[in-house]
Formats: sequence, structure tokens, C-alpha cells
Amino acid sequence: MTVSIALFTQDLRLHDNPVLHAARTAADQVVPLFVLDPAVEGAGFAAPNRQAFLADCLADLDAALRRTGSRLIVRRGEPAEQTARVAARAGAATVHVAAGVSAFAHRREARLREHFGDRLHVHDASLTVVPAGRITPAGRDHYAVFTPYHHAWQLAPRRTVLGAPRAIDTPSGLGSDNLLHTGPLSPALPSGGETAARERWRRWDVDAYAQVHDDLAADATSRLSPYLHFGCLSPTELVERALRHGGEGAQAFVRQLAWRDFHHQVLAARPDAAHRDYRARDDHWHRDEREAEAWRQGRTGYPIVDAGMRQLAEEGWMHNRARLLTAGFLAKNLYLDWRIGAAHFLSLLVDGDLANNQLNWQWVAGTGTDTRPNRVLNPLRQADRYDPDGAYVRRWVPELAHLPGPAVHRPWQLAPDYPAPLIAPDALTDRFRRARGNPVDSVR
Repeated sequence: MTVSIALFTQDLRLHDNPVLHAARTAADQVVPLFVLDPAVEGAGFAAPNRQAFLADCLADLDAALRRTGSRLIVRRGEPAEQTARVAARAGAATVHVAAGVSAFAHRREARLREHFGDRLHVHDASLTVVPAGRITPAGRDHYAVFTPYHHAWQLAPRRTVLGAPRAIDTPSGLGSDNLLHTGPLSPALPSGGETAARERWRRWDVDAYAQVHDDLAADATSRLSPYLHFGCLSPTELVERALRHGGEGAQAFVRQLAWRDFHHQVLAARPDAAHRDYRARDDHWHRDEREAEAWRQGRTGYPIVDAGMRQLAEEGWMHNRARLLTAGFLAKNLYLDWRIGAAHFLSLLVDGDLANNQLNWQWVAGTGTDTRPNRVLNPLRQADRYDPDGAYVRRWVPELAHLPGPAVHRPWQLAPDYPAPLIAPDALTDRFRRARGNPVDSVR
């Protein structure tokens, strides 16, 4: 009997999985394989929250595979070497894997190619809706501005959504490692896995998304980002299902999936944007570890910022609007290096995706793809607009729960025991203006 390997990476699902589908088509038997790479830990990307979520994902994937008559084989070590060992043991003729966009993914693919040559099949439509590099502007290898990318993205053909396999035959005699370790966790982590992901999608009201996605207190966004990061849900399937609804909410949600693809195609073309400015602005960042630590701890004196940071610590997740204003406060108001904030987010976020995290941080810092890099978010204006009654702040900053309505956003007026603002309300743009030569073109 012929055997193939489906090497899972960030596609931990049975529904609409091109890698698994291709492996099943190519051979009589399939080895579903996941390799825990110690290099991920060594590079600092194996945050405890994501490790715990990953453990859930792998357990759920194994349970789903067992219902098909198969099982998940988990090994620890260098991915190409471990895959080669499993292939030799199982007599596998081909290996199937999803294409990634990071420098790490490129190196993994190159090592697999060294071992398997043309027996390796890389599938570029597993992790995003439109594969990185599939659509490009004339004379360039990627889009640097979202709006023209979005226009092209909407016109790009999408592949057919694949069903989940009902039966998979897997060779016997292949053992698994059980070596996934975690450290201290955020107390309110979500459960990982495709089962939880599909249930969350089923219960979520996409039709209301356009009206509520910026409402901090409503907490009505999909919260699907961790499941997309680990591939528990197919973005292609989500687009198809959302568009069946039609309407403004579905279109707004699909636009967010396009943003996700946009960042992946930028990082695929510019892998060093994970740690270097995409567009250098000759920044000479302010340095103050006391301020950086106060920001991490949610003790900046601006309750809307502090609420977001405390939600991150508690849940390993943060509302998207809160991500924008907490990042803007660090990079534009305090004028601290965006990499400080990006690293802290990656240390806690369950959905800590390298492309989305780093490039969103660069967008906010004005070193990335934003066409208006000198805009500044005013945390007080943002609070008044997106948490007008102060409910979000009172949820996450309980020591201010006694303050009425919007007064909670300015505790220096009624709660003198709360930390004083790290930077005065009338000086929120001063550091940025001085550093970039008075460039602020809008304050929102």
C-alpha cells in the first residue's frame, strides 16, 4: 500500500484542509504528523499561553482523527529530521505541507526539500484565503498599501472549500512523543481546537459585526483569531460562510480576513519586517524602562490603556480596538520602540501571529504600511468614543468601578490614589512631534 505524510503546521483541522486532502488523494494510507520544534522555544515564540492552546488543538485534532479511524502522530525535534524518520518507518513516498510566510517557515521548507526533494509537496492555499504572492501590483513582488490589495483580493479566485474526511487509514506501529510543556498561564484562556472554533463561529452573530466591532464594552467581535492562527478554522471557509449572510456585517468581517492576508503577503516578501522597520522613519526612540513596565502592568494612569493591558494579562487576548490604542500609547504617546510592545504582546497573546502582530504594530508606530504614518491616537478621545459609559474600564480596572460613567476615564479628577498619568494629557503628542520634527497630521 502507498503511504503519504500530512505534516500539520498551522492547519490543525479536518475541515477544508488542502494538505490532508492531497495526502489522502496521493496514497492509500496517510500519516497525520505534527512535529514540536525546540527551535520555536529557543527563538522565544513558544509562549505558555500558546503552548497550552496548542495542546488543546492537538488533543482535539487527535480525537477527530480517531473518529475517522486514524490518529495524530506527534514528535519532538527538528521537523525535517523527524519527518524523515517517520517516513522511513512508515514507508511514505510523499510528504505534504502548507506553505508558510515567515523566515522560519521558509527554512523549514528548505530543510524538508533537502530530505525529500520532489517528493515534498507544498500547498499554498491552506493558511490564507489568497496565497501570499498570488496577486501582485505591476513591477513589484507585493502590495504595500491595503486598499489596492483589497480590490485585487476581492477579484482573486478562491479555491473550493473541502469537506472533512470520513475515513483515514493510517499505518500502525508509529509512536508519539508527549513532550509539550507550559509555564504560568493567563487565568482565563479560551479552549483550543477545531471543535471549540466551529462552535464559537456557530454562536457568533456576524450580521451585527459592522455595528459592534469597535464597541469595547460590548465584546461582540468574533474572537476567532486564535483559531485562525493555529488553523483550527479555514479562512477560506469563513469567507464563504460569511458571504452567505450578505449584508454590512459580513462584508466588514471579510475585510478583516483580507487584512490578515495582506499582512501575510507583506511578511512573505519582507521577512525582516518581523524585527526591522518596514519603512524607516529615522526614529530615535525614547528610552524609559519604568514607563515600559508601567505599560505592561496596566498602570499608565490612563484607564482605557490599563484596561486593555489587564485584559491581555487575564485572557491572553485583547479587543482589537484596545490593541490599537494600547499600541498607539506606547509607540506614539510615550514614543517607546514598537518592538518592546510587540514582544510583550507575543509573550501573552494566544493569537500571537508573527505577520499580524508585528505588522499591525508597525502600522500603529508609523514604520509600516500606514499611508498616514504621523497620525496619533489620543487615549482620552478613544475612550470617549469607544467606551462612552466606561463599562469596559470598570470591567478590567475594578479599583475605579466606583467612578460614574465617563468620569472613569479621567481618574486624576476624582480618584487621587490611582497612578498619575505617565505623560500629561496636554502633552500626549509632544515626544512624537519633537522626535519627528512636528509631523503630527491628525489626532484622533
